[in-house]
Amino acid sequence: MRGSSALIAIKALHTAIWLFFVGCIVGAPLAAWHGDFPLAGGLIGLVAIEGLVLLVNRWTCPLTNLAARHTRDRVDNFDIYLPPLLARNTKRIFTPLYLLGAVYTALAWWRAS
Repeated sequence: MRGSSALIAIKALHTAIWLFFVGCIVGAPLAAWHGDFPLAGGLIGLVAIEGLVLLVNRWTCPLTNLAARHTRDRVDNFDIYLPPLLARNTKRIFTPLYLLGAVYTALAWWRAS
């Protein structure tokens, strides 16, 4: 695969994975609100696994390193189809949302039991 084709594919995959995890972060407290605690816990667990992947890779997505092999560009969104401001701040935005959702889910589960 040529460099530009590979970069496009990596960016598309990275964006799809990002969307999946944003869906998990938003979906967990919604599932808890509806009383579906197994689903909420599963979504929280998936995001926790993603957090471990980031931790092992020094807070960088492995796809970022892969994309870097195909371009010299290092703008904030060189590796993903997101606006630069969102790409730069995604961990700052979604980590607190994830933690709040997990706490909400735990409290909702505790109240329901």
